[in-house]
Amino acid sequence: MCHLQLTCPLEVSFISTSYFDPLCLSAPHHLVGVVGLEIHAQVNSNTKLFSSSPVCFSAPPNSLVSFFDASLPGTLPVLNRRCVEAAVMTGLALNCTINRKSLFDRKHYFYADLPAGYQITQQRQPIAVDGMMTYSRLEGKKGSQVIRRNVRIKQIQLEQDSGKSLHDDVHSQTLIDLNRAGVGLMELVMEPDMSCGEEAAAAVRELQLILQALGTCQGNMSEGQLRVDANVSVHRPGEPLGIRTEVKNINSVRYLARAIDYEIQRQIDVLQRGGTVQNETRAYDSKSGFMPEPNLPPLIVYEDNASLPTGIDACQAVVVQKIREGLPELPSVKRDRLVQTYGILPEHSFTLVNEDGLVEFFEAVLKATKKEPRKVIGWVTNELLGHLKQKDMSVAESPISPLALAELLELQETGHISSSVAKQVFQEMWRSSDKSPLHIIQEQDLGLVSDATQLHKICQKVVDLHPDEVNAIRSGNKKVLNKLMGLVQKETKGRADPLLVRAILQEKTS
Repeated sequence: MCHLQLTCPLEVSFISTSYFDPLCLSAPHHLVGVVGLEIHAQVNSNTKLFSSSPVCFSAPPNSLVSFFDASLPGTLPVLNRRCVEAAVMTGLALNCTINRKSLFDRKHYFYADLPAGYQITQQRQPIAVDGMMTYSRLEGKKGSQVIRRNVRIKQIQLEQDSGKSLHDDVHSQTLIDLNRAGVGLMELVMEPDMSCGEEAAAAVRELQLILQALGTCQGNMSEGQLRVDANVSVHRPGEPLGIRTEVKNINSVRYLARAIDYEIQRQIDVLQRGGTVQNETRAYDSKSGFMPEPNLPPLIVYEDNASLPTGIDACQAVVVQKIREGLPELPSVKRDRLVQTYGILPEHSFTLVNEDGLVEFFEAVLKATKKEPRKVIGWVTNELLGHLKQKDMSVAESPISPLALAELLELQETGHISSSVAKQVFQEMWRSSDKSPLHIIQEQDLGLVSDATQLHKICQKVVDLHPDEVNAIRSGNKKVLNKLMGLVQKETKGRADPLLVRAILQEKTS
């Protein structure tokens, strides 16, 4: 473990001007929403921000607490280098300016699960400022129109998390678990650039994907790794912002949009009735609330190895250029690449990127088959993902590998099986992952029937049993031919060569 003297959770603050779509489109004299989000993202680190205590969700209460975490006298903070690098990487990915010098402060307030009586944070001079994040939404009747929007990022700061209070109503007592105390957080503060709850939710989801791609935060909201507070107000466009209220600890992207829209509508209703919106959040007092952290010197990061002072080991310093060169492909870039490279629809790129590991699965299938990407995407997003969702499984848990799916699609592409049989084989592959597609086809005799004599007999039988349909076709209703083809496939259990069947039926009904 390498500690510089930092380890804290990540918090993100969004401020948006948003309400549900009808108000977004309303006339200028109508009230619209303004939404501010504060998002705390837990840094993905093995140890805490200022101590060597491990970080582990659902560990036994108070089993991961060092003397410093418990704020025992004489203990001093040691900054976790991993947390600093995570904050710098996140700042670079969000187009921020990285401050070469940042400071830590003590924010004093009393809470039962805050042993020291203060939180170490970076309110005054944070590690990153003045960024921009682009996020996208799918709109339109079919959800096929991609709308891109930008939100400005005011700052990213490092700070430490508090412990957790466990309220026991049965015994009328409150218990304190300090396992989370001192875990590293990043707080991202965003400017008021959004216009509705759905936009705020889309921005949070994009941030979640970015953090996961970077590896700086796992982003599991159900485990508290990404926590959102929303500051909500309403005003008329062109006028000063209204009085805000706060909705705290939102732990679901879906609930975030609903909570914001509900609060905006509530405030609009209050003002339209002649009432006044109450400020229901605590004000920040910069004079009495903060003081410099005396046990932590200024945090210095370096642009490149050439800027390192003499005697400083590059392995022990945080070098921005090295982190910049190691940035992975970000979600928005990945979606654009998928659309441009493979010609798939934008909505399919969203599905691929939103599911962990699905892009890699899709591209692995493409490498092993000659089938067109637009045909492969349906199998990946409908058949595979549908089965995974039904069983609440991740892509990594799929019983069907990319190579196995590619083999199945190749057998269909080369005419060995029909599309209906391919889906039948897929079902069997899901149940019996040890069996290859070819083995299943041979075992169950599912190969394509291409014997012309045999198909002529089956088609003649279908034609003889359905004179009304034959007359309809001869009268010009060519669509009825599809019904006869379906009946032939039923007779052959989906194994008949569709091109040959169509040609035979056309001949017999002409």
